[in-house]
Amino acid sequence: MNILVIEDNESVCSMLEMFFIKEGYKGEFVHNGLEGYDRYRSGEWDVLIIDWMLPGMDGVSLCKKIREISNVPIILLTAKDSESDQVLGLEMGADDYVTKPFSPLTLMARIKAVSRRFHQDLKSHEGHFLETEHFKISKETREVFFNGEKVYNLTPKEFDLLYFFIQNHRQVFSREQLLDKVWGYQFYGDERTVDVHVKRLRKKIGSLEQPFIHTIWGIGYKFDETNPKVESY
Repeated sequence: MNILVIEDNESVCSMLEMFFIKEGYKGEFVHNGLEGYDRYRSGEWDVLIIDWMLPGMDGVSLCKKIREISNVPIILLTAKDSESDQVLGLEMGADDYVTKPFSPLTLMARIKAVSRRFHQDLKSHEGHFLETEHFKISKETREVFFNGEKVYNLTPKEFDLLYFFIQNHRQVFSREQLLDKVWGYQFYGDERTVDVHVKRLRKKIGSLEQPFIHTIWGIGYKFDETNPKVESY
């Protein structure tokens, strides 16, 4: 696994390098946001780990800039532990976040989880398409077509969430169930993580008149193309 770490704390980088070697990962470390963006553009990466506080360009801005051109999995490292800061990081396109100080074992688990979700076993899903009235989605190529037009700006986690919803059309899921089924591990933040991703998906694939992902008040969410009048916002 090829991992780019953009982090200005050299002690953190040294610690991560030791764990990467142990796991058999190839890590590269950059200590400046602007330099990190340039390095990202010049390489091929399986996962990006970005610190929130960086010289040159802060991690949230960097995350947003990368997300405009790529859906590579991003984990945000942050010393900011307020809910609003965590939500902001997710809204800017991060797939996950880890709060400092953190256990390297926790970060390794997060890396494996986001990578597992993004880099699917192509052979096991060869030719696997889901088609609905409005959507065509391929787990093999991770492509989404909405009304025949390709959707380019979904993050890895947004894709996973949409695929799960389409797989389970009209079934209602609580936020806790979605965290378990889509994120695949016990999430250490709160259930607003789901709300943030649903909000972003609605903006990218639906409208106020036809949101597709509907809020079931007091329970959670469901995907339904047949009932556009459900109050969801």
